[in-house]
Amino acid sequence: MTARRGGGPTMQDVGRLAQVSAMTVSRVLKDDPGVSEATRERVFAAVDRLGYRRNQTARSLRLGGSGMIGLVVTNLANPFYSRLALGVQEVATEYGFRMLLSNSDEQADREPGLIDGLIDHQVEGLIVVPSGSRQQHLAAAMRHVPVVLAARPPAGLETDCVLVEDFHGARGATACLLAEGHTRIAFLGNPPALYTGAERLRGFWAAHEEAGIEPENALIRQGLVDAATAEAATLDLLRGSAGPTALFCTNNRISQGAIRALYKTGTTLPLAGFDDFDLSDVLGLPLTLVSYDADEIGRQAARLLLDRLGLQDGDPPAPRRVTVPTRILRHGIA
Repeated sequence: MTARRGGGPTMQDVGRLAQVSAMTVSRVLKDDPGVSEATRERVFAAVDRLGYRRNQTARSLRLGGSGMIGLVVTNLANPFYSRLALGVQEVATEYGFRMLLSNSDEQADREPGLIDGLIDHQVEGLIVVPSGSRQQHLAAAMRHVPVVLAARPPAGLETDCVLVEDFHGARGATACLLAEGHTRIAFLGNPPALYTGAERLRGFWAAHEEAGIEPENALIRQGLVDAATAEAATLDLLRGSAGPTALFCTNNRISQGAIRALYKTGTTLPLAGFDDFDLSDVLGLPLTLVSYDADEIGRQAARLLLDRLGLQDGDPPAPRRVTVPTRILRHGIA
């Protein structure tokens, strides 16, 4: 069975045509005896009319299972992970599943316990944003349930994942600053051990190489974990004798810390970075932001997981990698 990738009818489409909820469609496909015969007939008529793949979907619901999938994110306070979770929940609900959510708080030593706890609660599959590069505990979990990774790739694992165009997004945003004549661009990044931090630095560096400009190592700050550390790093750069003429930030929290530092020092510099954020278009600052659909990362991860759950026979497909595209937004730039 292949999960819907955006082209075919959904369970919600069937429900609208049959004038029932998506949950009722799910109950019909699971042969729930509590559904009336008249409702059952309407649902199956809608399934046939729309060409909805009812047999495969019914298999994907894994009759007799718990009907739950687990999601582990690294920082629920970050709006990115909240949106990702909403995307997972949207698809899980569409297919009659419930979602159990855990937050590792970027603590790699905490993640194995969260994974074990979700498996103990009999989740049928897991979607995980890994908090580090050591993923042996995920290999152990895969002996019990399918696992899909989101936002960060597998390390030594053979499993599906959903990623963002980190390299291309960073290269594109940096290129915008370089095209405006900036040759002293500061890089404010999260820990280099994280895939996103490494890929976004690689994109930043590639844009410089393509422009024939050497980035200044003295303007590169890595290992920033929140707005406070980003603010401190930015203040340090601004107080230097040869400060930057523009900033590149690798995520929304780092951008917010950098903006606070600019405000405190009364400085206006162009800033480029990953993640759009609320009120970015009304700050009056020259901003170049790499935007993408965080909900879609969750939706794609959930579809990959439900696809795995629907495989009852035959050889499973090779691990798949889905990439969510980025786009450049520009605010406060004439």
